[in-house]
Amino acid sequence: MKAKANLALIGIILSAAPGHAATLDVDSSRSRIHVDAHATGHDFTGTLKKYTARVSGDTASMKPEGFELGWSFKDLETGDADRDKQMLKWLGGGDPKGSFRFTKSWTDKDGKTHGMGTLKIHGVPQEVSFPYSVKKDRDWVTIDGTVSLDYENFKLPVIRTMAVMTVDPRLKVRFHVVGKVN
Repeated sequence: MKAKANLALIGIILSAAPGHAATLDVDSSRSRIHVDAHATGHDFTGTLKKYTARVSGDTASMKPEGFELGWSFKDLETGDADRDKQMLKWLGGGDPKGSFRFTKSWTDKDGKTHGMGTLKIHGVPQEVSFPYSVKKDRDWVTIDGTVSLDYENFKLPVIRTMAVMTVDPRLKVRFHVVGKVN
């Protein structure tokens, strides 16, 4: 689910001195990672409250060189404490972790930028790809994107309650990452 992080933050790297590798210091107060879910009769969104991110790239080409995201599912809050507790149980209990590691990016024939990487949830790695955009304002970089995923691909069962309520396995992870180039 946390794929969110996912998440696409990859493009995050750009700016500063031409031809030099740079890192992005992610500002968590200005950034957000959301997971959108649809259940029988209602929709809900989980927000990743805490995560670690390491992002680097070439400032001349504006291409990402590295992006790693890690989080604990205990930090994914849906606004319903009981639902959050049930999510942790569904993920196997304890302190389940998730991660994303960037592998490549490309521009399609329509000029849209896409990223790819390995998302690991429930101990199961899966390749994900997604469109993203990057905007630069002086030393600040903003990366926005959406990752679609199916939690069944991570060997997780479909969530059903009382035989009538089901959480659709197709989730959307939306990310808005803001950071300063250094």
